[in-house]
Amino acid sequence: MTQAIGTATDTIAAIHAGTSTVEAWHTSCFDRITKREPEVRAWASLRQEGALCEARALDRANPSTKPLAGMPLGVKDVILTRDLPTEYNSPIYQGFVPNMDAACVALLRAAGAIPIGKTETVEFAAAVRLAPTHNPLNLAHTPGGSSSGSAAAVADGHVPVALGTQTGGSVIRPASFCGICAIKPTWSRISREGIKMYAPSLDTLGWFARSVDDLSLVYDSLVPDPALPLDAPEPGQLRIAICHTPFPDCADLATRRGLARVGALLEACGVSVSTLDLPPEFDGIDDSARVVMRAEGRAAFLPEYRTDYADLNDHFRALVENVEGIGDDDLRRAYDHAAQCRARFDMIASDYDAVLTYSVPGEAPRGLSNNGSAAFNSLWTLLHVPCVTVPVMQGTSGLPVGLTVTGPRFADRAVMAVARVVHAAVAAEEREAIVAL
Repeated sequence: MTQAIGTATDTIAAIHAGTSTVEAWHTSCFDRITKREPEVRAWASLRQEGALCEARALDRANPSTKPLAGMPLGVKDVILTRDLPTEYNSPIYQGFVPNMDAACVALLRAAGAIPIGKTETVEFAAAVRLAPTHNPLNLAHTPGGSSSGSAAAVADGHVPVALGTQTGGSVIRPASFCGICAIKPTWSRISREGIKMYAPSLDTLGWFARSVDDLSLVYDSLVPDPALPLDAPEPGQLRIAICHTPFPDCADLATRRGLARVGALLEACGVSVSTLDLPPEFDGIDDSARVVMRAEGRAAFLPEYRTDYADLNDHFRALVENVEGIGDDDLRRAYDHAAQCRARFDMIASDYDAVLTYSVPGEAPRGLSNNGSAAFNSLWTLLHVPCVTVPVMQGTSGLPVGLTVTGPRFADRAVMAVARVVHAAVAAEEREAIVAL
């Protein structure tokens, strides 16, 4: 099991108050990595000396001037970094070191974060070559993917925050499997410049942390708008809808019972809880997501295909060659279906403060050959809505399972505020924010 660690919010407050240092924070992280990395295998590369030098320099220069105060940061290895390799877990890009940061990395550096390494990923955050990462809560199980290393690194206390990306379920799913918090913001809210694209209509930057407060802290450093403080909502003022999605049978019995129990717990706290059944036009939305992903993936991997890299996996060759036979009419219908459902869901969700739903069907699968199902993620990714997952229950094998809080597009801060209430309500009911099933 992972050791208990403080949140980024608490550590930054201590550094700003002068009761801790950036160097001490980084030293603690690298000590943890040294101890655990041989088993967890979360990291594709590390820059210990460079990060510690930056930490000491920031301590001398006064870290209280930076909102992130030297926060150690993990970066998924499909995101450009100027001082670390960006290899995409692909033999094609071994040793590639770009001369610039992705926009998200540049923004976080400007806020005072210090990248310490690149985290393991599925090849191109897409398919086939999986990360070597183990779930730190049980090394025999997957951490989920494709942001495997980022989720495991945060869950195991290597870093307080790590960046990931999501095309289907690559942020929300591994966070749930590893028992931590994560956010997939509204699509287009945060620049994706410098991130390897798979499906531009779906790809979204996300990040992992151990608290919703930490998610919010990072969010404020990445968006163009100044922070808009929200009053902490009182449970008695909240209206939350429980949505089982068009595929409720994908959730195992323990997870379904867990969602019902969290709903009852929220009601006992004074929250108004109701059930939301999505209308018939949402049926088949997973097919639309698949068509968009596959069709846009053809263009995304065309450069590697036409460069004729011998090491390009057959999966990506088949994608570019369109072996599934997805035509322009198929893609047009999928785009139109997505647009219709986005507008419809925004209208439906506006009647509530948030929607509560599944993050995953159940616990992390055993073994490292299966990242788990994205059945409960792809629809929200296609709808472009913000999603926050929080750990709220424990499955039959003792591994964590999260639930997702979502809402209309651009309601990111409101969704985080409600997620904080959900997480706190469960934590108050049972220690360590776990509902025993």
